[in-house]
Amino acid sequence: MKRSLGSFAVGALLAVPFLLVGAGAAWSAEPIHIALSAPLTGNFAEYGQLFQKAIDLGVEWINAAGGVKGRPIVIEVGDSRADPKEAAALAQKFTSDNRIVAEIGDFSSTACLAAQPIYDRAGMVQLSPTASHPNFAPGSPWSFGIVGTQAGEGPFMARYAVQKLGKKRLAVLYINNDWGIVSKDLFIKAAKEMGADTVAVESYFETDKDFTGVLTKLRGQKPELLYIPSFYNEAALINKQREKLGWTDVTMMGPGSLYSPKLLEIGGDSVNGLYTSAAFFPKDPRPEVQKFVKGFEAKYKSTPNTFAAVAYDSINLLAFVIGRVGTDRKAIRDEMAKVRDFQGVTGNITFTERRDVVKEYRPLIIKNGEFTLYDK
Repeated sequence: MKRSLGSFAVGALLAVPFLLVGAGAAWSAEPIHIALSAPLTGNFAEYGQLFQKAIDLGVEWINAAGGVKGRPIVIEVGDSRADPKEAAALAQKFTSDNRIVAEIGDFSSTACLAAQPIYDRAGMVQLSPTASHPNFAPGSPWSFGIVGTQAGEGPFMARYAVQKLGKKRLAVLYINNDWGIVSKDLFIKAAKEMGADTVAVESYFETDKDFTGVLTKLRGQKPELLYIPSFYNEAALINKQREKLGWTDVTMMGPGSLYSPKLLEIGGDSVNGLYTSAAFFPKDPRPEVQKFVKGFEAKYKSTPNTFAAVAYDSINLLAFVIGRVGTDRKAIRDEMAKVRDFQGVTGNITFTERRDVVKEYRPLIIKNGEFTLYDK
């Protein structure tokens, strides 16, 4: 199943008469409606907006190439604000709309888990680009995740810290939600198995803005490395406040959730030297990656990151599956579970029995205000 966009989009001149008679002509068949649940406003709006931009680009290209067997894709968008209650309400709305055949979203594992029982009861595919909680995909036969899980990334980051960087005294400051807790636990467990000591563990809530007290407490334990399972907005504040405290002799590290241009923009010089990871890197020379990067840059005047890339892969994957089996909700689910070796811009997508994927991560470091590969 190593298929490109052309695998599910029928040749434009043969399949789409409207292209021959003018852009104003109607499609020959009804649209295919796919839902998007994402935080378009609120604390995680940057992530949701990247989802929407990448999906819009993917849909634009799919429809320009003839759609899915002559049918255009239409995206029904809902703003979850990454709030579990809002995500659940959107799930009710989407599943009750008979036109909608599958859903992409949400952003956070917590929002995805809150909405999961609704998609499960209704029998609709819930494809999250970013939910990495190990319990998400196995929680329902209708749930799929393509970003990889913390069961893979946590040990990768621990190896990065302990074996690549040689750090033995670690501390952790994590966001207190489902994803943050499991990220913290898996990192600590793997680091311990490698002989490192976690000398301090602290948490914070999404609404917290002042980290001075907790950073002072962590500093007192004299860790060599501080691991922060968080998102770019809190991570930027943590680093700026750490720098203001004069705590400059600690190595900073966090999972791929930190890989965002916004971290650089908000964090400024304070995030230089921070280590993270990515399953997607825009300088990857693969043709499918460069097509996406150049198209995204041309359309939005910015470079896509992992969050845009996994959303782009999500819409292309759904279009591929629908092209094979049609729009019956159960048929889509059954075919999704069979996907093997789908070549996305974030790498190979092969669903395990748990309906998640095993990702390969690349180590990154921020140097001179830019994410670069760490190749030592």
